[in-house]
Amino acid sequence: PADVARPEAVLALAAGRPTVPLWRNEAGGLAFRIPGETPLVVKWNPRGSGESLADEAARMRWLAGRFPAPVPEASGADAEGEWLVTRAIDARSAVDSRWLADPATAVRAIGVGLRRLHDELDASACPYAWGAPERLAVLRDDGVAVPDALRLAPPVDRLVVCHGDPCAPNTLIDDAGRFAAIVDVARLGVADRWADLAVASMSLDWNYGGGWRTAFFDAYGIEPDPVRLAYYRGLWEAE
Repeated sequence: PADVARPEAVLALAAGRPTVPLWRNEAGGLAFRIPGETPLVVKWNPRGSGESLADEAARMRWLAGRFPAPVPEASGADAEGEWLVTRAIDARSAVDSRWLADPATAVRAIGVGLRRLHDELDASACPYAWGAPERLAVLRDDGVAVPDALRLAPPVDRLVVCHGDPCAPNTLIDDAGRFAAIVDVARLGVADRWADLAVASMSLDWNYGGGWRTAFFDAYGIEPDPVRLAYYRGLWEAE
């Protein structure tokens, strides 16, 4: 909503410029666009949200020059929360009203973008991990009872740099309907590509309704692997 409360840090960063609400997530995190000669996006997370903008900023810096993603300008924290400023990208989220009305174009762009991410980045050069062993260790450290079916991951198909949260809203699409960039990269790290494919394909149902998974896998260029899809969807839901 346009009247969403602006955190003090966001108002200070805007320095009198307009703040246009873009997004509010389930953890209470907010995103605003600051128009101007160089438009910016400010992300803000409340204390205790469980989402780390410091982690995201570090991954954005690693991605810079390697793959299309926001470029961090500044970051910080105060008693209320944490904030991250990036340069705006001239594109729309895959769940913008324009693309919700044209899911065929959006789904194709998501599949193409994910394939590009997996093909263009060198996993051996990435300092971050998002594999099943690391994720299971986090669950155990958090006191979560890991179901027996998740204790042993399927053999790795192909290690790539995964997005980590490849749900549809985290792909940006340009006005021509082409993949433009990824956003929300706090979990980016090396893992089996099916960790991304499982979540991305599942999220299509939430955003566009059923029936789009085949188009997604066709755009990516792979046949679905039921065993790996089931495992990584289960792991996602357990987190």
